[in-house]
Amino acid sequence: MNTAALREQIHKAQQHEAETSQLTRQLESKLPHLHPAIQLPEVDANGVLTRFVAAYINEVPDLLDAANDVAREAGIESQIRPVLKIAEQYFLQPPAIMAGHVGLDSLLDEAYLAHRFVEEVNDLYIKHFDQPLIPLDMTVANLIAHQLIGEEFANQLDEAVHHAIDEMLDDESFALESVEAYREKLNSPDTGAAWKRWPCMSRRLGVGLELDQPAA
Repeated sequence: MNTAALREQIHKAQQHEAETSQLTRQLESKLPHLHPAIQLPEVDANGVLTRFVAAYINEVPDLLDAANDVAREAGIESQIRPVLKIAEQYFLQPPAIMAGHVGLDSLLDEAYLAHRFVEEVNDLYIKHFDQPLIPLDMTVANLIAHQLIGEEFANQLDEAVHHAIDEMLDDESFALESVEAYREKLNSPDTGAAWKRWPCMSRRLGVGLELDQPAA
């Protein structure tokens, strides 16, 4: 994993934002049109949303590194790593559908892809291990990012994720002796303690989602 290159790209985008406030202005224009399910504080709503997006992007390198480390421990790094590399490559060499997006605005799209890849792999881990790859609940954060990106484009990104996962991971990927050994290790107290460092990101950043609210 070349997450050092991702970190450098994120740093450059942060500098771009500091100089231009481009993302902040874009989010401010979206505030009146956000889905009513997205819950923001009344005070400094745009600042909270901007910090959420920045953190969502900033967490990608750590998330990919952690996912790769856990896959290595499970003995299925060869199956998981190619999927994580796709997420990494979306940052380093964005596909054509990302054309015209710059700065943190561009990286929100790419971060969404990376987070969705890990979310899908997490779902596979839950299916086979009854526990996630990384117990980081990204569901709410990804739904919020999906709304910020826009339904049509975010759905295209989701389709790209599903296609890659279907192509690269199947039940046989988890039918290995090393996987069985890892499954037993999952019950270790040490494993549970290590996972506590991954709290729900949206809750941590003060952005909520009220799923029972109807669309406007």
